[in-house]
Amino acid sequence: MHAPAPGWSLAADVVVVGSGVAGLTAALRCAAAGLETVVVTKARLDAGSTRWAQGGIAAALGDGDTPQQHLDDTLVAGAGLCDEDAVRLLVTEGPDAVRRLIDTGAHFDESADGGLALTREGGHHRRRIAHAGGDATGAEISRALVDAVRARGIPTVENALVLDLLTDAEGHAAGVTLHVMGEGQHDGVGAVHAPSVVLATGGMGQVYSATTNPAVSTGDGVALALRAGAEVSDLEFVQFHPTVLFLGPDAEGQQPLVSEAVRGEGAHLVDADGVRFMVGQHELAELAPRDIVAKGIMRRMREQGTEHMYLDARHFGADMWERRFPTILAACRAHGMDPVTEPVPVAPAAHYASGGVRTDADGRTTVPGLYACGEVACTGVHGANRLASNSLLEGLVYAERIAADIVRADAAGRPARVPVATARPDAPTDVPARSDEPAEPGVRTHTGGPTRPDVPAHTDVPAGSDMPAYPLLGADARFRIQRIMTDGAGVLRSAKSLARAAAQLQELHDAARGDLVEHGKTAEPGVDTWETTNLLCVARVLVAAALRREETRGCHWREDHADAVDDWRRHIVVRLAADRALTLTTTRAENFPPTLEPAPAPGPASALAPVPDGTPPRPDAYADAAPAGTPRAGTAPAGPADDASARPTPAGSAGNTPPGTPPHAPADTSPGAPHGPSTADRPTAARPQEH
Repeated sequence: MHAPAPGWSLAADVVVVGSGVAGLTAALRCAAAGLETVVVTKARLDAGSTRWAQGGIAAALGDGDTPQQHLDDTLVAGAGLCDEDAVRLLVTEGPDAVRRLIDTGAHFDESADGGLALTREGGHHRRRIAHAGGDATGAEISRALVDAVRARGIPTVENALVLDLLTDAEGHAAGVTLHVMGEGQHDGVGAVHAPSVVLATGGMGQVYSATTNPAVSTGDGVALALRAGAEVSDLEFVQFHPTVLFLGPDAEGQQPLVSEAVRGEGAHLVDADGVRFMVGQHELAELAPRDIVAKGIMRRMREQGTEHMYLDARHFGADMWERRFPTILAACRAHGMDPVTEPVPVAPAAHYASGGVRTDADGRTTVPGLYACGEVACTGVHGANRLASNSLLEGLVYAERIAADIVRADAAGRPARVPVATARPDAPTDVPARSDEPAEPGVRTHTGGPTRPDVPAHTDVPAGSDMPAYPLLGADARFRIQRIMTDGAGVLRSAKSLARAAAQLQELHDAARGDLVEHGKTAEPGVDTWETTNLLCVARVLVAAALRREETRGCHWREDHADAVDDWRRHIVVRLAADRALTLTTTRAENFPPTLEPAPAPGPASALAPVPDGTPPRPDAYADAAPAGTPRAGTAPAGPADDASARPTPAGSAGNTPPGTPPHAPADTSPGAPHGPSTADRPTAARPQEH
């Protein structure tokens, strides 16, 4: 993104971006192994999405429960798109990971006999949800991890928005650029240099008008990864939580969540007449997987012409509400509702991104040295719909796996740290500036920043110009993006609504690009404009993938394609092409493929570029993965042919699995499988050795 050049820098072995359960767990494990680790976070250490998690963390910890049963429930919820190997890692490593979290200092609620108090949530056939403070599990986990980070003395940079990835001459991650908010619009920009970068930036719920996500969830990590050349997958699968407190049709921003655990303890979903409409729709009724409950609510709303349904838990009584759900009770009462005496209005709202930056079982992305975990990542665990309370567990388990991989890479001889650190007079006092590392030339930033001798020809920017290669959007565009996404790509979607959303998003880009090309103007760099530009980036990818997936599966609901299509048991993988156009490919296997050896790093990046001929991207510009003439099996999704030579090699291609990558899915050579060019001419990235 267009930003001032960094005015200060730090150096470390590992930089972790984000301070939720995933980021802080990765930082603690790396630091414990002796690696110099820096945590960068957008707000305060405890202000991410983790602290808002109410229900709990799922793991097979109860009597009679097993990892296999947890796996079965996860696969059912994922609607045919989970990577079973990834899920098996989650459920088998999960119980011990939770025990280590308890050893770190997290205090969970206990039963009368002194064991963990476990509850149920949607999609679970067993009581396996450990909770804390009744309905304040995330806050307790965050407290414990923040305390542990501070006790260990891990350097942190708070109130810092990450901008872009730095890479070295070989395309390996070399750190990040960031802006420390409150330090001035320009001189707050700096850099943290490290050969291992862990993205744990959370979700992108703020792309919608109403969401359970905090204000910091603007898709920064996914946008950064795309600009750096990484692949993202499954972004069309946005989970809309079924029971968000309804505050009116015009309510915007973060909305109060009513945890699934309330239904797990026996609350009922009813309409205005008191009818339990979920009974008969699924064997678990109100405790069906979230996508099924959200659809059930939306159908009933449409049938009755209303804007919400009701959650009835009056039978709990005041004592249970105050003891088990004090946070939710307080939120309801703060908005003039009392669940002790009346049903409360609820409706679905954007909650969780099941997709994200594509990783393997060790959290490695398709850019060497760049890792991702937590909601920003797509490990293959969630498939088309996340099982309740698997998110905290995924962040915990995969953060530990990332730390282990980084430690192995360090032992095997990681790339040298890149630059000398340049202290600024007002550098954060808890982050030591480093000056003992030799400077190394060739570090590049994946931005459209002011110093760009390599401006690509397709930007319409004159060579040698100090004009930014790509525009920033004005902050006022944020609300229009949110309204476009809510109207066109919300719970209910169709080709018509998605095409309209794509065109409207393109209009926003075209206006900004026109100002840049014709008048040399773009929005002033700053937190609001960077966030808005990131939101447009992830919105365009989400809409393109949702338009491409012509079926209903999991939390992707196409009104014009009401059924799941077996041949769509594949993942849509998106990256920015060298010309900055979105490139969509599909995998053939339902299992999540291994990550690719990365292609050469792209030039200055933006998710806002037009397709190569300069025309606005159209739905039919997002081609399917199969080259022209490739036969298809069964009822393959229709799509325009494309040129195989211009496409990234599909995941799962023979000989394309990095050393140490688990064999998630074999190369698919069946009819209809995507094909691509040989990887023989592609540089091999340095990968850590397994021991």
